Amino acid sequence: MPVTTAPLPTRKGDFPGLVTPAGAPWHYCDSAATAQKPQAVIDAMTRALGVDYATVHRGVYSRSAEMTLAYEAARRRVAQFIGGREDELVFTRGATEAINLVAATWGEVNIGAGDRILLSTLEHHSNIVPWQMLAERKGAHIDVCPLTEDGRIDLDAAEAKLTPSHKLVALAHVSNVLGSVLDVRRAAEMAHGVGATILIDGCQAVPRMPVDVAALGCDFYAFSAHKLYGPTGIGALWARAEILDAMPPYQGGGAMIDKVSFAGTTYAPPLQRFEAGTPAITEAVAFGAACDYVSATGLEAIHEHEAALVAQTRDALRGMNDVTLFGPEDGAGIVSFVIDGIHPHDLGTILDEENVAIRAGHHCAQPLMEHLGVPATARASFGIYSDEDDIAALIRGIERTKRIFG
Repeated sequence: MPVTTAPLPTRKGDFPGLVTPAGAPWHYCDSAATAQKPQAVIDAMTRALGVDYATVHRGVYSRSAEMTLAYEAARRRVAQFIGGREDELVFTRGATEAINLVAATWGEVNIGAGDRILLSTLEHHSNIVPWQMLAERKGAHIDVCPLTEDGRIDLDAAEAKLTPSHKLVALAHVSNVLGSVLDVRRAAEMAHGVGATILIDGCQAVPRMPVDVAALGCDFYAFSAHKLYGPTGIGALWARAEILDAMPPYQGGGAMIDKVSFAGTTYAPPLQRFEAGTPAITEAVAFGAACDYVSATGLEAIHEHEAALVAQTRDALRGMNDVTLFGPEDGAGIVSFVIDGIHPHDLGTILDEENVAIRAGHHCAQPLMEHLGVPATARASFGIYSDEDDIAALIRGIERTKRIFG
């Protein structure tokens, strides 16, 4: 089979996790779950946790001041990475907390009885459950947009569903199962056309393609560091400054206050209002380093590289008459499939014996699994470090699994 991957220099040497304990290559095809970390990110976090370490925003000593500068510089780098401003970006524990923050603050103020929220069939549980909880508290209703035949959010159907009663639209930029890419600009224009606010789950988009929140026209954009080659335990919520300014606090505690007394408390302005307690200092520094690493590689090149790997993988799987592929041909870095007579968990277990790591399960997208008519899929997902050797190992492992199952 001809190889047509885009010219992206090999990056495997930058990632110390891509070998087994015995020193053999580990073919990691689970980047949609979490990405491996380059040495540059590991070094940034190690230094922040070691020789540079101090608290932020509180100490009057020089190292605390320097760490505060590093922490806020990381915020600026992360904001710039998605085309935003540093006064528009809140650090959270991840995209899940970012979405819950919006539901618990903006949602409490702006969603009322009888209002409607529009989601889609392919959403991750983190972009379903917080809205269900909000709707139950407020007496609101949730509508679900269907998918096109090839697994994209059907924006024509969404447009037909939207009414002035819709106060929020919350959609994934890239499906974590199908790799399908949303036309965010059109979705935002449609939402705004009926007076609704739009939140975009960008977890799978930010590692794979250029994102410019200003150009997209969305109101909220949530994403995690660990899928972007950064650490776990930190993510970000971007929102337009005027929206953040009108939102009440999320959690109470240190740092988010103006003045506390038993007679009453006043709160700090954004962004501090939403960052109660000691923040994830070292993680933020490493988050910024991850953005620098990806920017230096080039998101256009990454997108082309992953698109070529997806095409090669789909071509190889399409040649097997017992394989069902899901999603569009141009899925962003993600290929989901099932093999007749072999449960994805069994496939994943045998592939592990071949030093190939994939995801097997419902991928926190059970409504989508119901739509696809399967309990689970196998999912191969790629990253900066992925190459043709990983695909070859995946295909060899699948062929071995099929021999085992007869």
